[in-house]
Amino acid sequence: MIGRLRGTLVEKQPPHLILDVNGVGYELEVPMTTLYRLPAVGEALILHTHLVVREDAQLLYGFADKRDRQLFRELIRLNGVGPKLALALMSSLTVDELVRCVQAQDTSVLVKIPGVGKKTAERLLVELKDRFNAWETLPGMGDLGIEPSAGAPVSNAENDALSALLSLGYKPQEASRAVAAVKEDGLSSEDLIRRALKGMG
Repeated sequence: MIGRLRGTLVEKQPPHLILDVNGVGYELEVPMTTLYRLPAVGEALILHTHLVVREDAQLLYGFADKRDRQLFRELIRLNGVGPKLALALMSSLTVDELVRCVQAQDTSVLVKIPGVGKKTAERLLVELKDRFNAWETLPGMGDLGIEPSAGAPVSNAENDALSALLSLGYKPQEASRAVAAVKEDGLSSEDLIRRALKGMG
């Protein structure tokens, strides 16, 4: 099991990134909450990871801190929740927001996330309630070890934002509308994604 990687961020293509660790490029998929906290390309980065082995693929998921990874592991243990839906949940809500949502048994927030209908939302809240009893809404346990960076404006930030929203399960028209509604000159792809997701919430 690969539990942690330290290397240089060489590529960001939301929600994928490539981390160079001593000359080996690890391709990881990250939730948007981690993407927002990434340094600029070429800078050092530490990610906590979870490896999923399937018959047809080995997929590596990266997280800004151990708490995010713990949440991901809790989510994929649930009936009917795979890595894709877990990432969509974690991209739309922070750990604390999800914990609060479960504590309040609030389905209205969850049903706005692609792939989550009313029945799925209700089941998630019931199943997560017991698991989250021990969780508190506290700051993450350690982070990437870098200052959040706005990142340089990217000419294809709009395309990155669209592909990130599509990978989360939003329909092309929804994604295009959301990005068009928030785009401004000079915004990084991370800012565009964050604003678009907030607008859809």
